[in-house]
Amino acid sequence: MQQMDIVHPAMKELLTKVDSRYTLAVLAAKRARQLLDGAEVKVKVPSNKNVTRALAEVADDKISYERTKISVK
Repeated sequence: MQQMDIVHPAMKELLTKVDSRYTLAVLAAKRARQLLDGAEVKVKVPSNKNVTRALAEVADDKISYERTKISVK
């Protein structure tokens, strides 16, 4: 039986792209919602799950965020 990674891309890699785990969670959730609402996927991944696609986009620097006083934009 082949062993699979639980999270790909790796959390260590993802955390180099953002300032905290919280930011990563918010960014991925917002992007996953956009994908659910019909936004175009910016990376090719073998998964059809929107959160996985969103995390892959973060890892490939296809999406970014802006820190504001109120929230992540």
